Amino acid sequence: MARSGTAALSRLREAGCELTLPVLSSKPSGAALKALLLGMDGVIASVEKYDSAVFSDPDLAQLKLISRWGVGFDSIDIPAASDAGILVAYTPGFLNETVADYSFSLLCALARRVHTGHLELSQGRWIPSWGHNIHGKTLGIVGCGRIGQVMARRASGFGMRILATDPQPSTEARATGVQYVSFEELLEQSDFISIHAASTPETRGMFNEQALRRMKPSAYLINTSRGALVEEVALAKALREGLIAGAALDTFVIEPLPKDHPFADAPNLLLTPHQASFTKETGALVSDAAAQAVLDAMCGKAPRFLVDPMAVQSPRLRLSLKSN
Repeated sequence: MARSGTAALSRLREAGCELTLPVLSSKPSGAALKALLLGMDGVIASVEKYDSAVFSDPDLAQLKLISRWGVGFDSIDIPAASDAGILVAYTPGFLNETVADYSFSLLCALARRVHTGHLELSQGRWIPSWGHNIHGKTLGIVGCGRIGQVMARRASGFGMRILATDPQPSTEARATGVQYVSFEELLEQSDFISIHAASTPETRGMFNEQALRRMKPSAYLINTSRGALVEEVALAKALREGLIAGAALDTFVIEPLPKDHPFADAPNLLLTPHQASFTKETGALVSDAAAQAVLDAMCGKAPRFLVDPMAVQSPRLRLSLKSN
C-alpha cells in the first residue's frame, strides 16, 4: 500500500490517523507480528497470518479493526476475530478485471510458449517455439465467482468453449455461454484450467496427483488464486513426467518461494511472484477502499464490506458504533 496508495495514506493522515509503515523483508508472524500491532487501533493487512493467539493477546486489546488489502481472507481466523470483538473488512470487486487480465495473459503465454522463446533468445539461441491455438480450445474455470466470470468473458472473446465448476452456479455466467460440469468432467475435457476458487477445507489440495492424472497430457494449469489449492510436489512430479503440458503459477503455499523448492527445476513452468492484482490503477482503488474502512471505523460506522457482518452485534465488539 505504501507504493500504490499514496493518496489513500494522505486521506488517513488528513483525518487524524497516526500511521506506522513498517519496512518488511518477510511476512511477519507470531511475536514479530504482535510487536507491530502493539498500540494499534487498526491495521491494513496483507497476507500475514492473524490467528486466535493475536486476537486473544491482552497486550493487543486496543486492536479493533483489520482492513484487508485485497479480496482473500484465508490468512485471518474470522471466527476468532469476531469472537474477540474485532471487525474484519475486505475489498471485494476491485480486483476482478485486473486478475482476470493477468490470468488470461498467463494462458496466452503458455499456449504460445512466450516464456520459452524469451529464455532461448536470452541465452543466445534463435529457436522459435511451436505453441498451440487458443481459439476453439476448451477452458475450464474452477471457481466461477466474480473473477472467474470475468475470465470467462475474456475466453469467450477468443472463441473458446468454457466449462466451469462451482458450488453456486451463476445464471449470469450461463447466459455468457459457461457450461457447468463436475470437477472430474472439467479435468478430463479442458485444454486449459484456470483456478479462481477460494482456499477452504474443501478446496485445499484439490489439484493433487489424482486430479493431475485426469487432465489431458496436452493441458495447461493456471493458478492466480491461492497456492494451497495445488499440491506442489505432485505438480512438479506431473511436469517432470509429462502428465500435463505445463503450468503457470502466481501463488504458492510458502511465499516467497524457497530456493530449494521442487519447482526450481521443473520443466514447462512459468512462475511469477503473486502479482496478478498488481497494477497501479487497481492498487490505488484497493488502497482507497481499505483506507475507507478505517475512516468509517474512526467515525463510528461499520465498514461497508465486512467478512462477518454479524460481528457488529457482538457484545464484545471493541469498536464503538454510532446508532443510525
